[in-house]
Amino acid sequence: MTEFDPSRIRDRIDYSPIVDRPKLRLPNGERVVVWTIVNVENWSPAGPMPRAVLPPPMGQPLLPDVPNWAWHEYGMRVGFWRFLEVLSKRNLRASFAVNGSACSVYEAACRAAHAAGWDFVGHGFVQQPMHRVEDQAQAIRDTMAAIKDLTGAAPRGWESPGLTETIETLDLLAAEGIEYVCDWCFDDQPVAIRTKSGPIVSVPYTLEINDVVMTAVQGHRSDEIFRRGVDQFDQLYLEGADQPRVMAISIHPYLTGAPHRIKYLEMLYDYILRHEGVAMMTGSEILDWFNTQN
Repeated sequence: MTEFDPSRIRDRIDYSPIVDRPKLRLPNGERVVVWTIVNVENWSPAGPMPRAVLPPPMGQPLLPDVPNWAWHEYGMRVGFWRFLEVLSKRNLRASFAVNGSACSVYEAACRAAHAAGWDFVGHGFVQQPMHRVEDQAQAIRDTMAAIKDLTGAAPRGWESPGLTETIETLDLLAAEGIEYVCDWCFDDQPVAIRTKSGPIVSVPYTLEINDVVMTAVQGHRSDEIFRRGVDQFDQLYLEGADQPRVMAISIHPYLTGAPHRIKYLEMLYDYILRHEGVAMMTGSEILDWFNTQN
């Protein structure tokens, strides 16, 4: 290609059909990598809620929005701990996409995730689009510092709130030392993306096996994460016999952590774990594996 122009999104990547690529190989010849992303966010009760389960009376937004804020808060008081139990019982470790401010607001949950060996991922400092952040570079630094203060290490990965990015976001992340991002849901394998500071890796994330989409947006039944997750896994497992694939499971404590949904997450993990040739990894482990292939 010609000179890289960071203002043009297509300049950041090469078009690469998966059928034409050199074959990747997982450490033990597995077919599929499965990784779980637990998203923990700080919703301010003083502002509009990022998501809502209950429309406001007569369609007029009111602040504070107690019912929708409390809906989310339930996830951190109760639902998160269900996730911790489900994963720990199966010796699984999640990637933990966390707002920097949540490291203090929900310190007990964050320390429990760290004690469980979860891989911390920056998720913005507060839960708002990157387009509304006055100083993105400072917000990235503040998020990384909050995680380092709690865990002893800065995060290697980043998931923007709502998967939002401006033209500058990737360059700012790479300049601060972030090695992989989750925002580009465009492939079943990791992909190198160009930045001003060198490549950053897109680790396959998901809009499909994502409880915000299934539950908060599309309003599916409680078992949708199991039904859709099985179908997603089966196809990737079939294709992975020829070329390894990555499957992401993205969950939020206030959604899949609800009592009527949690058993379907357990059922999905148990289905996946019955198969041979599956590597359960974190985002950083996927990054390290991919870097050995290049």
